[in-house]
Amino acid sequence: MSADRPALAFDLGASGGRAVVGSLEQDGRLTVAEVHRFENIPVRAAGRLHWDILRLLHEVKLGIRAARRTSGELGSIGVDSWAVDFGLIGRHGELLGNPYHYRDEGHAGAMEEVTALLGRDRIFAWTGIQFLPFNTVYQLYALRKRAPFLLEQAESLLMIPDLLRYFLTGRKATEFTNATTTQLFNPTARQWEKRILQALDLPERLLLDPVEPGTPAGELTADVRDELGVGPVPVIAVGEHDTASAVAAVPAETPDFAYLICGTWSLLGTELAAPVLTDACLRWNYTNEGGVFGTFRLLKNIMGLWLLQECRRTWENQGYSWSYSELVRMAESEPPLRSLVDPDDVRFLAPGDMPERIRRFCAETGQPVPETPGAVVRTVLESLALAYRRTLERTEALAGKRFDRLHMTGGGIHNELLCRMTAAAVGKPVLAGPAEASAIGNLLVQFIARGALRDLREARAVVRASFECRVYEPRQAWADGPDADDWEKAYARFVGLTERGDSAC
Repeated sequence: MSADRPALAFDLGASGGRAVVGSLEQDGRLTVAEVHRFENIPVRAAGRLHWDILRLLHEVKLGIRAARRTSGELGSIGVDSWAVDFGLIGRHGELLGNPYHYRDEGHAGAMEEVTALLGRDRIFAWTGIQFLPFNTVYQLYALRKRAPFLLEQAESLLMIPDLLRYFLTGRKATEFTNATTTQLFNPTARQWEKRILQALDLPERLLLDPVEPGTPAGELTADVRDELGVGPVPVIAVGEHDTASAVAAVPAETPDFAYLICGTWSLLGTELAAPVLTDACLRWNYTNEGGVFGTFRLLKNIMGLWLLQECRRTWENQGYSWSYSELVRMAESEPPLRSLVDPDDVRFLAPGDMPERIRRFCAETGQPVPETPGAVVRTVLESLALAYRRTLERTEALAGKRFDRLHMTGGGIHNELLCRMTAAAVGKPVLAGPAEASAIGNLLVQFIARGALRDLREARAVVRASFECRVYEPRQAWADGPDADDWEKAYARFVGLTERGDSAC
């Protein structure tokens, strides 16, 4: 693999994807250029919610063609995406149906059945993974009950990035960081947890031995090369869970740091050398996901900007085409810290009329009901900021560390109001940037694999040299709004609200 050629990263999220070309310059900086962007719209068919995987493959091919046209010969390609979802490959190499969406209702109730059978304590001790109703293990358990013939016909299971990489290279391989999110992988033994597979009657043959991030995993097939007019470009298994790639791009100067990856989901945690499998970690429903180059990510899932995205979609269906910036301006004009919700309440998980669900939550908890769109948005953003504070405090307790700042990356940093609220709520400086952290981390792992960068420490120094990071100080974050005492009182209210309901996270 040529170390001086540009790399191409595909970063796929729950609502859209992008193709980003990155080049390492002589001055040590990384330059990036987005060459293709596309929507990722799930498809409902016959009452089930699916990912349109072949449309995603088509968009990936368009991205390769665009990168070749704008940047010349590529040195490598990597793909990252969300976790837990998968495709099944049959004995003749064919895809057995469109992958199900993690928000599909077909696996509803599976987590409760599995935990009743095996016990939460044992599952967590074996896997270190948080309990989410859409984890791969519960999807597979539901599939075995509903359509066992699919598992009987399948030869292997590939996570979404694995599946796209297979379509490009013809080679099947499972990548480590995504494998750990399935709740079927033992992080201390570093192998699939056979006790769970056997107890649930899930075929062990489906699961391939994971490869580490930074492993070359084939090159574009002759058919793909002919179709796109490109050469035999290597495809590298990067940190294929997008959070793993995003954490790789956090511009931290020291090994001890806290991060908040802010997008459709919010992921807040820290990077460690080993998983934390304590009772408190289980009680607070934290997770220990694999990271790149020998690390683990101790973190908590928070519902994130999904709430705002669903609010906007609902209003669009009602004929109001407000942009996110317009909604934020509406929120700024509303009274502060009036109503709060638990972002992780299970009622907010599925698509639907999110403003009405938020109003109903407030009514049920005896709070003022946010009637205007601006009030609803303010409720969402302030609730997220307070959720970040609680999660940061618990992360410090679990890791046995104190963090003097919070690194915030992802598309959510474009929401300056949320950044200001977060700094005020956590009482620490928030360092926001870079926005495209997953794509950047994807590129960095490719360059490490190709020998252009030595290690993760050097890669993070490249990020600091290449991308501006905006600092939000807590005392400066709200000069004309609620003070620290107001946030303390709001936090006490928030803690009371979140201890009452059912959590999806």
